[in-house]
Parts: sequence; structure tokens; C-alpha cells
Amino acid sequence: MFSVTKRIDFCYGHRLLNYDGVCRYPHGHNAVAEIEVQAAELDARSMVCDFSDIKRIVKAWIDAELDHKMILRRDDPLVDALRTLGEPVFLVDSNPTAECLAKLIFDYAAGQQLPVVRVTVWETPSSYAEYRRA
Repeated sequence: MFSVTKRIDFCYGHRLLNYDGVCRYPHGHNAVAEIEVQAAELDARSMVCDFSDIKRIVKAWIDAELDHKMILRRDDPLVDALRTLGEPVFLVDSNPTAECLAKLIFDYAAGQQLPVVRVTVWETPSSYAEYRRA
């Protein structure tokens, strides 16, 4: 099996509801997403997938939807206030943890027909969450 991985850097803010630690307060991260795609055979170019295709598809979406946005749970009381102020917000159904973001990016890449098998989101240089194809 062959695989390639593309790293994508982005920045986002979030907070966690129903959480007792400091992450209950709005704060930001300089994140790194790693998108791994896999294939049993190489294509006519001797590639699993061109790195530029992953960048064009996934980085463009991350830049448009997640980068420099406040990612919040749909029912977060901050949503209306931030929207009133014209601040960019991206809403998710659960707490916007690194695990949630890894699955979100995985689902987007898979929906774009990329043969994605793993997405890792590094929330800090020493902490990451991962979502893999079962």
C-alpha cells in the first residue's frame, strides 16, 4: 500500500462548553492538519495523489471555512454576539475539539473523492487528535 501526506497550516479560535478547564474560555490555536491518502497502486504518473491536488481541494476549503474563524458549537451563546459584530464563525454540532476538526476535515476530503485514510490535527506542537477510516 502506498500513501502520501500533505500538511496544511491554519489558525482558528474556539472554546469548549461544559468543560471545567481553561479551554472553556475563548482562545486560539495555530493548527496543523495532516491529510493522508492511500492507494494500492500508483497512477499513470507514479503517484498515489498529487500533493497539489490535496492542497487545491482541502487547503482551499480549510482556508475558506476554518482558517481565522471562531469555531463554535451551534448552541454556544457567543454565536449571536459574534455574528452581530460581523465576526467570522464556523458552527459544528459538538464541541469543536481537535477530534471534531479531524473528522470534519476527513469527511470533507472523502466527500471530494480523495482516498483519505487519516487526518491528524495538531492543536499544539505537542498535542494532536486523529481520525482514521475504519
